[in-house]
Amino acid sequence: MDGFQCYRISDIKTMTPEPYAEFAEAALKKRGERKQKKPRVSLASIEKLLCSANCAFPLVTIHREKIKPNVCWIGQVVQVRRGRLSLLEIGPDAKWDEEPTEYKVDEITRVDFGGGYEDALRLVGGKPPDLARLP
Repeated sequence: MDGFQCYRISDIKTMTPEPYAEFAEAALKKRGERKQKKPRVSLASIEKLLCSANCAFPLVTIHREKIKPNVCWIGQVVQVRRGRLSLLEIGPDAKWDEEPTEYKVDEITRVDFGGGYEDALRLVGGKPPDLARLP
């Protein structure tokens, strides 16, 4: 109903069906909303997921729940190389950082994209600074 979330299989202990799925589907139908189409993103690896989600959506959100639970980082992928993600972040004030921040790819536990909050940040914050000038 609000974008897409991708989890590492190793982090999923159990899965159960959504107990109120019928209600959610009925509400969406009455509102004239449709389920989002499955995006063209690669699930082959976290690196490919980050790059393909970045191509399909203006912003991605990463979570590092084992490092900092209940915290996320939102931005545009600048580069994924040698086990590191370079992310140009946009803050909750919709202001872009001046330089990208690096994260270890193996610390990323979840990747989100296509949600309303990400869309709102991009709408207010506009395009990121020129990435061509970044190292």
